[in-house]
Amino acid sequence: MTKLSVNVNKIATLRNARGGNVPNVLKVTLDCESFGAEGITVHPRPDERHIRYADVYELRPAVSTEFNIEGYPSEKFLDLILKVKPTQVTLVPDADNVLTSNAGWDTKTNFDFLSKIIDRCKAANIRTSIFVEPNLEMIDYAAKTGTDRIELYTEPYAVRYAQDREAAVAPFVQAAEHARSLGLGVNAGHDLNLENLRFLHESIPFLSEVSIGHCLICDALYLGLKETIKRYKDCLK
Repeated sequence: MTKLSVNVNKIATLRNARGGNVPNVLKVTLDCESFGAEGITVHPRPDERHIRYADVYELRPAVSTEFNIEGYPSEKFLDLILKVKPTQVTLVPDADNVLTSNAGWDTKTNFDFLSKIIDRCKAANIRTSIFVEPNLEMIDYAAKTGTDRIELYTEPYAVRYAQDREAAVAPFVQAAEHARSLGLGVNAGHDLNLENLRFLHESIPFLSEVSIGHCLICDALYLGLKETIKRYKDCLK
């Protein structure tokens, strides 16, 4: 079964735009779980422009499903991870000034760096995932770090989906099958939505998890959060 992990960053963005605590990130998180989400994802960035480090500490004891924390593995981020001990940490190569994740790791160039990070997280019994593009060499080096999983960066799939979905998904199927042959679990995320998610899942039915935030929250503006989560989960059946 492929789990749906809801990224609640956009809820925090809306809260931060006005100040105060409306919408309440904790309440929305718990609602997502009660509506059927099998996981919660957050991505605290250095400027805390959406999820704040304080949010992560508040959410950790409340989340009863899988808790996935994404981020660039700075010392500050790692300190948070090792204190909070989420179910999973997803390492992304974001520079401080990026608006949203827009590339996977060059795992060959960053092999030593990533290997040390993976060792520290696994020593704390935290499942690890490395954000990568569907590049077989990058997946090979990710596997060599000792990571448990990779997360496929799916924006290129989403961009090409409307023109030719078979061509769009092909490199991701190849990458996922290659990762599985190396003993890696496979997650996916970025720009997945109600239009393109079902076909991705049909093409790669052994995905462990998809992490979806922006598109899901946008759909919830029209459909409501409960119905939106139901529809996303329906795409994963």
